[in-house]
Amino acid sequence: MTAVPFLPKNAPFAAEDINVLNQLVQRSTPLQRSWLSGFLAGLDAAHGQSVGAVAPAAQAPRPRQPLTILYGSESGNAETLALKAKKLAAKQNFDVRVVDMADADLATLAKAKNLIVYISTWGEGDPPQRAADFYKAILSEDAPRFDGVRFAVLALGDTAYVNFCQTGREVDKRLEALGGIRAADRVDLDLDFQKAAAAWTDKALETIAPAEPAGSATVVHVDFKTPVAADEDDEPRFTAENPAEAEISELINLNGTGSTRETWHAEFAVEDPGFIYKPGDAIGLFPENDPELAEDLLKAVGLAGDAALKKKLVESYDITTLSRPLVDAYAKLTGSKGVAKLLEEGELARFAADRQLIDLFESFPEKLAGDQFLKLLRPLPGRLYSVASSLKAHPGEAHLLVGAVRWSSHGRARKGVTSTYLADRCKVGGKARIYVKPNRHFGLPADGDRPIIMIGAGTGVAPYRGFIEERAETGAKGKSWLFFGERNFSNDFLYQLEWQDHLASGTLSRIDVAFSRDQPEKIYVQTRLWERRAELQKWLDEGAHIYVCGDEKGMAKDVDVTLARILAETANGDEEAGRAKLKDLAKAGRYQRDVY
Repeated sequence: MTAVPFLPKNAPFAAEDINVLNQLVQRSTPLQRSWLSGFLAGLDAAHGQSVGAVAPAAQAPRPRQPLTILYGSESGNAETLALKAKKLAAKQNFDVRVVDMADADLATLAKAKNLIVYISTWGEGDPPQRAADFYKAILSEDAPRFDGVRFAVLALGDTAYVNFCQTGREVDKRLEALGGIRAADRVDLDLDFQKAAAAWTDKALETIAPAEPAGSATVVHVDFKTPVAADEDDEPRFTAENPAEAEISELINLNGTGSTRETWHAEFAVEDPGFIYKPGDAIGLFPENDPELAEDLLKAVGLAGDAALKKKLVESYDITTLSRPLVDAYAKLTGSKGVAKLLEEGELARFAADRQLIDLFESFPEKLAGDQFLKLLRPLPGRLYSVASSLKAHPGEAHLLVGAVRWSSHGRARKGVTSTYLADRCKVGGKARIYVKPNRHFGLPADGDRPIIMIGAGTGVAPYRGFIEERAETGAKGKSWLFFGERNFSNDFLYQLEWQDHLASGTLSRIDVAFSRDQPEKIYVQTRLWERRAELQKWLDEGAHIYVCGDEKGMAKDVDVTLARILAETANGDEEAGRAKLKDLAKAGRYQRDVY
């Protein structure tokens, strides 16, 4: 750091003030001094004062550089990063606009001077659902040229999937092929992305920003008249990096004794008034691993009986996910030819099918030191669940609906990490770490008079409990219609008594149920939708919002197809027209999905 001269003793300040100023200036960075220079200049201008002969001539401010921040997000992580980047870029004198891929116009983007992209990969290499049309368009032969556009891409993904960050890779490659100029190298980040994403964003902005003339300073203009309001993108107080400690106040299996399901209603109490969420948001729960599985892993790598290491495995590391980066690291560490063979084309996919990390170490056992073993593992991530409550109805509480996952494969009993942590090891009165994940694209309409149609199966009914509680608390007058599906009426009708109470009070206008295994033929929610299509179309004509929550590959996909068929009926059965109408509803915010 360049030495900064001390203020002379004859400076127009009291001796004690000179001492304070010298201490401050000496430990400041060039950026901080630049900001302070601009602040003082703005302060003088606001008061109509002149710095006079003692001040150097003011440098002309650097022209504001245009910057477009584009994002495609499934769970909200890419969107959150984009909004953080917006704030940071604005402070660095960029003229910033943020664009959701769902709203992006390729021709307009192609004229951008500077472009930063944040995009996640969904499932097995798919784009986020709201980014699907953009992704298809930019990969098409008709995509416009991006000649001269300086761009940088940050890709989010999960190494548990073979096509890790595939969407981001393809977008990055395509922008270059269309003539864009890569301003910063793409980075592919796993679930623990926060620190690396922040560092990459800093570097990307620094690279895109033009160099300043030697000796010049960036002037930050201060507007003293415009009040600073809370942004809609402000993060919640309790995040994955800063979870809240909650007390488990209720834990109930909602299924009957004869059910093939195991669905837990869990209530968490947080005393801090800063714990805030809205219906439609998700709550993240940090689990602990099964101690028996942790012990089996330690045995497999020759570390059985290490209590301290076992504690770390239980509390802090992902000990189930079998990913390609881990297999690659294990092969390099051990020199095992058997492990290396798994990295050949198609081999890992065959081996990993319905297997977990324990299978790798038991199939290819090697003795490891404790630190070697831990370096192979990634941090244990939290698991997100749609919140099943309204904060207005339950102040200081968050309720979740969690289906316990258990199965057997390759001769071993398997357990879902978070779901069985909650079902098997959590107790009422115990503590858990939770956080809030806002979902800006799945929520009640601002107008409480709007009708809503809620479609879900199994645990997909969770957010609708919060929706109806919220409407009851706010006195919303809009009609509400719930479609709910499960296996059996007698054992699997989740929240049955509550729905009946809401029907009696009028908060819930109508409910249609589909219990698939109560009769010889299978009946699903999409069956009920088709049967009620005429009335459903009337609700849509009245401005109803439609919500779908549940399994993307099963129920949600079938519901999507059925809704398009229903809309096609008003266009003489034209399926393409029905699909277009459904897309129009989505763009208008009237068709919202929360799928997993």
